[in-house]
Amino acid sequence: MFTGIVQTRARVDEIQHRPGFCTLTLAVANRFLPQLQQGASIAINGTCLTVTGFGLAESGADDGWVRFDLIDETLKLTNLGALTPGAEVNFERSLTVGSEIGGHILSGHIQTQAQVLTIQQTADNWAIEFELAALWQPYLFSKGFIAIDGISLTVGAVTAGRFWLHIIPETLQITTLGQRQVGDWVNIEIDQQTITIVQTVSRTVEQLLAGRGLALPAV
Repeated sequence: MFTGIVQTRARVDEIQHRPGFCTLTLAVANRFLPQLQQGASIAINGTCLTVTGFGLAESGADDGWVRFDLIDETLKLTNLGALTPGAEVNFERSLTVGSEIGGHILSGHIQTQAQVLTIQQTADNWAIEFELAALWQPYLFSKGFIAIDGISLTVGAVTAGRFWLHIIPETLQITTLGQRQVGDWVNIEIDQQTITIVQTVSRTVEQLLAGRGLALPAV
């Protein structure tokens, strides 16, 4: 489990592609690798990945390394397959008992991607507009939670097929959002509690209407 509070940015050191599979190696500072074990979970751009290898920085080096295997389902649903050496990704170690939860609970299971449509910049923050597939629109609410590339954020205005986020300078500094451009694709994890509530209410209403010989109007 994760909180959506990104700890740092890691750099893609190497990526090896094979059909439907790739091995991703990231460079990351030693201080983010304490007590790491093979098989541990780390969220990379919000995607829960299993550590297959790691090493601490040698004397005189700045960064250690972490390696992951990505299978076809991960490559299909996320933006990790489009990474190239030198690119940066958001990095969050898994939640531990007693940790402060500053964002919201995330599973690291990416459901879809959204595309950046508009970026409005000011001296102190960014406003970013995204386009999201209609399937996921019922779960978006103004002031609700969403995770973008593993970053826990609050949804701004929601319109047909689109939504806005307002990003503070701290988030821009720590994460990769400040590097995003119009046309980029980001990983999306919808708040699971919101999904559960919406689906439960929808089923209940449908059952009540069905009992009266009615149906929900087509959207």
